[in-house]
Amino acid sequence: MSGYPEIDSFVLVAILPSPRDMEIARLLGWYRIPLKSSPKVLEVDYLAFYQTAAFGKEHRWRIESFAEVRGFELTTRRELFRDEPDHPRAEEEYFKIQIGPVQALPAPILADNWKRITFLYTTGKLFHGAARVKDLVVHSEDREVLWRALRERASKSAEYRFRDEPDFELDPNLLAMLGDFTKVDESRPSYRTEDW
Repeated sequence: MSGYPEIDSFVLVAILPSPRDMEIARLLGWYRIPLKSSPKVLEVDYLAFYQTAAFGKEHRWRIESFAEVRGFELTTRRELFRDEPDHPRAEEEYFKIQIGPVQALPAPILADNWKRITFLYTTGKLFHGAARVKDLVVHSEDREVLWRALRERASKSAEYRFRDEPDFELDPNLLAMLGDFTKVDESRPSYRTEDW
């Protein structure tokens, strides 16, 4: 299957609370997690979407789709849902995870007795062979290896990466036109980045 997780990929099983959240993922290409309940590491390769009871009798308590993770940022609920500025949690922080196209699994991964799931890390290898959510569980002998790899990936993403300066010089005439920025004109309004 095209775009299917490689066996060495890291997959985060994430709760999809409502069909509206699935539409956001499909149409807008993002998924949200409240900061206060987020998992420790978000540097994964894929999200697998666990559907709650809100999906109705035919689609509840299962994983039917997944998407590649392309990045994430911290923002507020107000920024995510600009049409709900007065929502009680409007100022709460959320991770906005950018994702690729949502893809359907050939067969759903069923929950069985595991109906209440928060977040679950697994591997591409386990994801390939899973028929039940319990098949996604990384067993104790491999759990330490998984956590070490996830922590290493998280620490590398937080490292400072030096980028070379461009290989061109600025024209002195252009610099002269920009003026002397060492002097601040107090009579002019100042601009903050949040104003842009």
